[in-house]
Amino acid sequence: MCGIIGCTGRDDAVDVVLHGLATLEYRGYDSAGLALVSGPQAAPELRVVKRAGKLASLQQAVEGQALPGRSGIGHTRWATHGAPTDRNAHPHVSGDGRLAVVHNGIIENHEALRSELVAAGVELASETDTELVAHLVAAERDALAGDGQAATTGSALAEALRRTVRRLEGQYALAVLDVHEPETIVAARYGAPLILGHDDDVSWLASDIAGLIAHTRDVEVLLDRQLAVLTPGGIAVTDLDGEPTEGLRYKVDWDVDAAEKQGYPHFMLKEIYEQPQALTDTLLGRLGEDGLLSLDEQRLAEGELRRIDKVYVVACGTSYHAGMVGRYAIEHWARLGVEVEIASEFRYRDPILNPHTLVVAISQSGETTDTIAAAAHARDQRAPVLAITNVVGSTLARQSDGVLYTRAGPEIGVAATKTFLTQVVATAVLALFLAQERRTLLPEEIGDAFARLEALGPLLEQVLAHDDRIAELAHHLSGADYFMFIARHAGLPIALEGALKLKEISYLHAEGFPAGEMKHGPIALIDDGGPVIAVATRSHVRAKLLSNLAEVRARGAVVVALATEGDPEIHAAADHVIGLPDVHELLAPILAVVPLQLLAYHVAVALGRDVDQPRNLAKTVTVE
Repeated sequence: MCGIIGCTGRDDAVDVVLHGLATLEYRGYDSAGLALVSGPQAAPELRVVKRAGKLASLQQAVEGQALPGRSGIGHTRWATHGAPTDRNAHPHVSGDGRLAVVHNGIIENHEALRSELVAAGVELASETDTELVAHLVAAERDALAGDGQAATTGSALAEALRRTVRRLEGQYALAVLDVHEPETIVAARYGAPLILGHDDDVSWLASDIAGLIAHTRDVEVLLDRQLAVLTPGGIAVTDLDGEPTEGLRYKVDWDVDAAEKQGYPHFMLKEIYEQPQALTDTLLGRLGEDGLLSLDEQRLAEGELRRIDKVYVVACGTSYHAGMVGRYAIEHWARLGVEVEIASEFRYRDPILNPHTLVVAISQSGETTDTIAAAAHARDQRAPVLAITNVVGSTLARQSDGVLYTRAGPEIGVAATKTFLTQVVATAVLALFLAQERRTLLPEEIGDAFARLEALGPLLEQVLAHDDRIAELAHHLSGADYFMFIARHAGLPIALEGALKLKEISYLHAEGFPAGEMKHGPIALIDDGGPVIAVATRSHVRAKLLSNLAEVRARGAVVVALATEGDPEIHAAADHVIGLPDVHELLAPILAVVPLQLLAYHVAVALGRDVDQPRNLAKTVTVE
């Protein structure tokens, strides 16, 4: 998720912006930049400095430059449209060089807007959706000046932005700076956060509280479809019709460290709670007005996917479990045989690949060495490769024939949570996309399945409401030295993921097994009082799983079941039940993983573990 900072009314605006960007570094980013209105009041000019890479590169570029100015905006970019390069870094500038924009979000109708601007003779300097906003606002500003129209708020820039955002589809948090109004910053928000603050003749804005906490504790959260005009004298908030209104005002009572976590004790818990929004973002704009699904990037020849007769999914760790969930959806909806392989083993076993074999490579960072090598091996065998990753412009994305981005935003906690969930969502989208290409589902069936995916966001909020109960249960179970996770069908990968999460951050011994395999060995591990965690949501194999639960409970296990709400039989088979909303069995894993993440988190906290940075683990594995 991109970071935004803005300030007007300080003579040292450049220092304020750079410091604000530093406080937002924890969000993760791949480039940074700033824009200032500089020079004498009679002839102000826009100064823009931006660099790919870490903030140190931007600071080095700024060092030694004379950059006076009382208003400025800054940005740390998490790439979505266009690779992480200097020219794609924010801020983006209008054609006349007098207006700059920073943006967090995704403009869904960017292709139509881009075509319109190119047809009008606008020369685009980047691959981003954000640059289009700069040109559109500048055009509206010039049109207002040409017509001699009065702006609703006294700010022509505000009216120009108001007209522009009415044309935008998708999510955005925008901040605009213009030399025509040198001490004004105009901002608008829909779906992406913006926080405002004012104190001692200075106004600030930021994408979250961490950017403002050093300056003020009195903040105002800009709400959806609101617009703010910031000047040294204060902040005016209006709706998109120009009518005065206000955002949500409150006083911050925590420090900078806590603000970065937005009040959560750990990044991992914050990221677990971000999953409803991450799911929504991952689905945003996937289904076009024509009812067709599309990939983020597509370099395959027309009709090539229709000739696919087999799929390999290659991944490591948590991503491997996401691929296992995806197998059920691809086989069911696209009617293709799927094998899921550990990436580090894939190329060493001489897999049978050809141009009719699709290899799906999944990696949160897009830099996992084993997954990149597996994908390269597939391409050497002339097999098409499709990447599922969270990082635009990553090595895996660049080297693949097609890409689905998970859009989870930066994930600080080492143990993957929201990136796993969005990978599972992306595999479901891929399954429907392949069904569309192969015509194994009717368009209305694809639309219905996609609508069911979109409906999961609010249902995830319902699941998160069980947090207190899961915390209490985790405290009760934290004295165990061994946890067993069992499931069947699409629940099995979630059981494996639940075991992995627990062992990663609690350091307890945990294993996941297919429930039908219990009698073939694992049941010997059951002892009196040992916890068995079962994914037991509604499915065509639920009755068989209930029999497996009876087997382990008869041998003294304490059974914790994740079950569909209203299940009449589950309470007789389990000691503790966590109810989940009733959804299609191929989508149930997306809901079921959340209680297991929370269980692992609370067990680890009860044991005093370093939840965000567990021992011996790294966020991205870039060595074999």
